[in-house]
Amino acid sequence: MVRKMTVPDMELVDQKGPDTQMCAVMDNIGEISMKYARIPTPNRDEVRIKVKWVGICGSDVEVFRGAREPEFITYPTRLGHEVAGVIDEVGENVIGLKAGDQVALRYVWGAFAEYVCCSPFAVKVLPPSLPLIEGSLIEVLPPLLHTAELGEISPNKNVLIMGQGVSGLAMTQVINLFSPRNLVVTDLFEEKLTLAKKYGATHTYQLPSSDAKTMDVIKEDFPDGFDVVIPCLLEGSGMVDAIDSAAQNGRIVMYGCIGTCHEPVDFFKIHKKRLDILSTEPKRDIDNRRLFEEGLRLVADGLINTKETITHVLPLEEISEAFKLRNEHKGSTIHVMIDCESKD
Repeated sequence: MVRKMTVPDMELVDQKGPDTQMCAVMDNIGEISMKYARIPTPNRDEVRIKVKWVGICGSDVEVFRGAREPEFITYPTRLGHEVAGVIDEVGENVIGLKAGDQVALRYVWGAFAEYVCCSPFAVKVLPPSLPLIEGSLIEVLPPLLHTAELGEISPNKNVLIMGQGVSGLAMTQVINLFSPRNLVVTDLFEEKLTLAKKYGATHTYQLPSSDAKTMDVIKEDFPDGFDVVIPCLLEGSGMVDAIDSAAQNGRIVMYGCIGTCHEPVDFFKIHKKRLDILSTEPKRDIDNRRLFEEGLRLVADGLINTKETITHVLPLEEISEAFKLRNEHKGSTIHVMIDCESKD
């Protein structure tokens, strides 16, 4: 069975003490607050990470908005999974990893905190020369690369990426490396489309509203639709637009749109177009590790820029304000980073 996201144990306490840390708890929809918890001790098969940077992902925002169904998440809960930090303690059975290693984490949820423990499977050691803040977004690259592989991107295919948020802009950079015939992107905001153009998009289209139909905007240029459609949107209802945008015998790779779909889905249209619809998380642990390594190499080699999309940095103590900022729908806010290092 493939490994799934884990939430490290965290023992909450009533007040600050010598063995406590700060951590963030999503108390309810739209409510996130700071708590104190015991600093965890790794078991013999774990390492402890002193967390430095955690990005606020779109999935975190959906939980903040209350847009995820109860089978996905219940409240109270802990969030944060785009993590970079430094190993500060190693369990006795762990080999290869050592205290002082700069690392990125994957498949660890609940990391808006100062310390978390996890298994070596979740850890990727970063080159000392790579700025640690650049390490947190490496967490999203395995499914981005897997998307490109599943889409079978090649120079004879037209590709559409719907949405240019944090992951959408990284997706544009990844797909550009697979050399599609045309790389078309859409978004609501001109600032993000400007970056997309820099990252390799051949065509950019600004949608007039969040409920606008993509083909209504771009059908004159691409009347037959797209060989590969990659939604990088949050809400599941975007899949209806993705189906309409796909060409005959096309393929939809669902990096986004994994939230609940509240619109009717025309399955006959899927059948009539002979569409393939695929999800992006790797199905084998070995692929997760392979793609983790490939993603790190692309960032370390300067081929994927994770720096330019960072628009705001706030300390852990101000996480409530950070979530409100990230929840605002505007072009000047892309990636909001949380600095989890204590200033005491």
